This record gives sequence, C-alpha cells and structure tokens, in this order.
Amino acid sequence: MVLKVFFPSCCSSAESGILIGRWISEQNSAVILAVVHFPFIPVQVKQYLSEVQRVTKVSVSVLGSWSHSKQEKEESLSEFLEDLGTIFSHEPWIQISKEGGSKFWSCSTLQKHSNNPKEEEIILVYYDQRKVMLSHLHPPLDTGTSTDHKADDASKLSAIFDTVAKSKILFMTDRYDDGPIKLTHWQSDGVEASIIVELMKQASVPACMLLTFLLSLISGICRSRVLKFWPLSFLWSKLSTCEQLGHRLQHLQVLSSNKKAETQTQLMRKANIFVSLLIDVALGILLMSWLYRKNRIGHLADTLIPMADHVAEELQDLLQWLMGAPAGLKMNRALDQVLGRFFLYHIHLWISYIHLMSPFIEMILWYVGLSACLGLTVALCILSDIIALLTFHIYCFYVYGARLYCLKIYGLSSLWRLFRGKKWNVLRQRVDSCSYDLDQLFIGTLLFTILLFLLPTTALYYLVFTLLRLLVVVVQGLIHLLVDLIDSLPLYSIILRLCRSYRLAAGVKFRVLEQQDGKPLRLLMQINPLSYGSVVQTYRLPTYSCYPKDSWTSLCKKLFLGELIYPWKHKGEKQD
Repeated sequence: MVLKVFFPSCCSSAESGILIGRWISEQNSAVILAVVHFPFIPVQVKQYLSEVQRVTKVSVSVLGSWSHSKQEKEESLSEFLEDLGTIFSHEPWIQISKEGGSKFWSCSTLQKHSNNPKEEEIILVYYDQRKVMLSHLHPPLDTGTSTDHKADDASKLSAIFDTVAKSKILFMTDRYDDGPIKLTHWQSDGVEASIIVELMKQASVPACMLLTFLLSLISGICRSRVLKFWPLSFLWSKLSTCEQLGHRLQHLQVLSSNKKAETQTQLMRKANIFVSLLIDVALGILLMSWLYRKNRIGHLADTLIPMADHVAEELQDLLQWLMGAPAGLKMNRALDQVLGRFFLYHIHLWISYIHLMSPFIEMILWYVGLSACLGLTVALCILSDIIALLTFHIYCFYVYGARLYCLKIYGLSSLWRLFRGKKWNVLRQRVDSCSYDLDQLFIGTLLFTILLFLLPTTALYYLVFTLLRLLVVVVQGLIHLLVDLIDSLPLYSIILRLCRSYRLAAGVKFRVLEQQDGKPLRLLMQINPLSYGSVVQTYRLPTYSCYPKDSWTSLCKKLFLGELIYPWKHKGEKQD
C-alpha cells in the first residue's frame, strides 16, 4: 500500500523535532503542518494540540519525527526519536531524516502495535504551505464521462486544502514567541501583517456605519408611496437609468452590510462588487472630466439640434418617397396619402418640440454630465434614455404602423376562418366549426377583399418603420450590453487570477524531483489555476437587463404578426 506524506517545503531546513499534522486514514495520507523543535515537554505539546483541535475542528496530532543533522547522524538522536513514538503513540509513526551531505531524504514508518507490519511504499510530496492555505480549490466544471472520477479526485484534494486552510491558528505562533513551544511553518519568520491594511480596517468601520445610514434613508425614500403613483412608478420601471441606480443601490447595501461573509463565494462576490463599483466610478469621473474640459458640453449641445433637424429632414424625404411609387410598387393612393400626411404632421410636431427645448438643452446636458460621477454605467444608461427620447417620434411611427398592420393581419385570419366555416372560440381558446348564413358570407367576402388590397400599403409603411425601430433598438442594445459587461464582469477575480493565480485553484499537478532505488519518491505539488473563462463563469455577478431576452423564433413571429417590440424588460424579470 502506498503512503503519501505531504511535507511543507518551508520546513525542509528546520531543526530536528517532531512532525505535527493530520492523518487522513481514508487516503492513507499524512499532511504535515509544522515542526516542533527541541526542547519541549510532551504534556505541553499535547495541551497545545488539543487547544488547536478545539478551535480549528481539525484532528491535529503528532505524526512522527523529523531529523535534520548537518553532520554525521548521531545514534543517540535516532534512538530518542524512535522512543517519541511510544510517548505520542501514533500508528504509523513516520520518521523523516535529512543529512546535510546528501540530496536524498530517508523516510520510514514504524508500526509497533501491529502484529504483521507490512512494508509500505512511501511518496514524499512537497507543497507550498502559504499558497495552499490561501488558495481556494474549485470543483470541476467540465461535464462528461469522467465526471465522477474528477469529483472523487477533487474531494481528496479538498481534504488536504481544507486541512491547511483551517489551521490558521497554528500558523500564528512563530519562532519569536516566548511560549514553551517553538514551531517552524510558513510564518516562522514573523506573522504577515500590514499596518496600512489594519488602519484601513479601523477607518472603514465609521465609514460603513455612515454609508449604511445613508443607504437606509435612500431606500426608505425609494419605498415611499410617492414613487408608487403614476407617472413616477411608470418612469421608475421603464427608464434604464432608474433600473441601474436601483441595481447599484443593492450593491452598496451588500458592501455596507455588517454581516460577515461565511463562504469563499460570498467573500469573492463582495470583492468583485467593490472593485466593479470602484472602476465604474473612476471611469465615470474620467468621462465627466473629459466632458467639462474645453467646453465640450457646449459643442455637443450646438451639434444636437442640427443633428435632430437632419434626421427629421431625412424622415420627411422618406415619407415623400413612400407617398409616391416606392420602388415602382403600385400602392393604394388614398390610404398612402392619409398615412403619409399623418406621419408628416407628427414630424412637424417633433421639430417644433425640439426647437422649443433648444434654449435649455445645454443646461440639461450640463446637469446630465454631473451624473457621470455616479459611474460610467449610469452615464451610459442616461445616454440610452436620451436616445429613446430623441427617437420617440420613430417609436410612435413604429407603434402606429405595427398596430394597423396587426389589425389587418388578425382581421384577414379571422375572415379566412369564416370562408372555411370556422370560428375562434374565445372561452376554450380553440377553433370550432360554425355555420354562417349568406349575408354573413357576403359581408365577410367584402371585408376580406378590402383588407387584402390595403395590406401592401400598410405592410410597406410597417416594414420601413420597423427597420428604423430595429436600428434604434440595436444601438440601445449595444449600450446595455456594455453596461451589463461592466456590471457582471468579476474584475477582482480576473485581477487575482492575473497576479495571484494560485488563489484560484482548479487542481494540482505533480513534478518528479528525485527518484532512487531504496529511497522514497519525491514529488513537488504545484497548483493549477483556473482558466480565465472558468473564472468569469464561476464568479460572474448577476445583472438586471433593461431589454427582453427573446429567442430568434419568438422575435420573427412578433415581427411577422405586428406585435410590439419593447425596449425595456417586463417587471420582475431578473437575468443572471
């Protein structure tokens, strides 16, 4: 049977002593955590280990002895190390020794209480204790035939990673402590600490309390009855800016919460939210500084009115083209003239509205630019809402054309069922047989003929304005995709994967160091980091999109039947 001994590489130069760690009987493995140096009192060592076991809930015990002699090995020391197995009584008793003049180590086991001691093959595995303690082992994401095998390997590795991670209190004792026990581990030269980090922790307490109070006040205002009345409730549910502000408000509530993160996933979520907010606000401030430099707000306001006039002129030319013979098509002249004049009148109203608002546009843009300090995503959502307001006349044209086209499509389908002796049963939501008299068939034939010959004119207007509407929706969709990317991208996890790849572990790999007959096989355990795609998939933040997720089949069906395509999401629709 193979015995695996996981030995921390930081203890390879430690002085002689005893090995403390955890014995995993299911895997026939020993995880060495530290070396206790001579001299020591066995009773004090047992008391210390029982205290560590009570705090960490890890069965830490003395597993064997460690001998490191820079000169010739002394027989008295080896006998003394063997006698320690009787005092601490662990089966098997592991003996690891290293001589200064040899690069190979010797490792053996003693089983004094066994009647038939068996010769075991020993594999000595070195691991970086600091990296293993700080890393988080992720379960395999791949699905396939070997999923059960990968999950079994992951569970074995997780036992080793959890043993080192839960033994933090053991690593708080270094060689400079005045206690009766001297240990060697990865923090033997002094406990890692940062004065700046500790000062920031102390300063963040009153800041979090103030932020919590302000957020509770803002949440109370948002939940007040004033915002539930129309049209405030309508604007709050339809404007993407309000949705994004509500989403960021939830993020701030998560960050300012005094509830401690219990799992690694919750801790990473808080860190990702904090970095996302920080970068979002930094990009927003950069955008705001760029807008207010060299009077770019004034230049933008001066070009906005001519741009709106140019769009209105192009729409007027398009309507004039539709009112003639577009592409040589023969249209119903009466209906064509009515629809064309109707839409031209709306364009005239829109131009009058834009010129009426022109004196205030620069001031509006100046105050809108200040909102960039809330974040780049808020500025992008405001841009999307401004585009929706500036193209409101196109949306009106699309709604008029879609409603008229939808009315004719449903009218033709209903009259077609009349010819076949069918009708739509509203109560049972199905098509039933029905008998019609001569007058009903005559009226139905007349209406069907009228709707059929008027359909091409209506369909052409509907097609043109639907294409314009889809162009606006695509532009808004690209803006919202950028907002969702900033909101959902786990920036902290990606930076951690780039700078400290061992913190996000997907598994381990082993490299052979030395191998010789009669000596234990020595391996080096190295951490395999998660791929960037797995990092994004694992730690991606949930988003609240402002556009519906329709399939291509559903979208084509809506376009063919003339159903409206809304630029906002339905209430309560949450997308991860």
